[in-house]
Amino acid sequence: MQTLLTPDAIEPHSSADMTRQVSEVAGLAMDVLGLPFDMARAQYARAVQVGLIEKSMLASRDFSRTLGAWEQLTLGPWARHV
Repeated sequence: MQTLLTPDAIEPHSSADMTRQVSEVAGLAMDVLGLPFDMARAQYARAVQVGLIEKSMLASRDFSRTLGAWEQLTLGPWARHV
């Protein structure tokens, strides 16, 4: 037996539920868009570990700031704020 979907069978969502869902989707989109930048950070860390790049807190800071600026520039409002 097939049941029909009636308007009474659909529960209305509260605005708080919708806001939470939109926030979760936006957060997921920001994480996906930031993936290339996370990969660059991981590659930098790996290069330091294997000795291709000199261990330096100042160089690491500069790399992080530069990459953060590129992320802000390319993704605009979708960029993550650290």
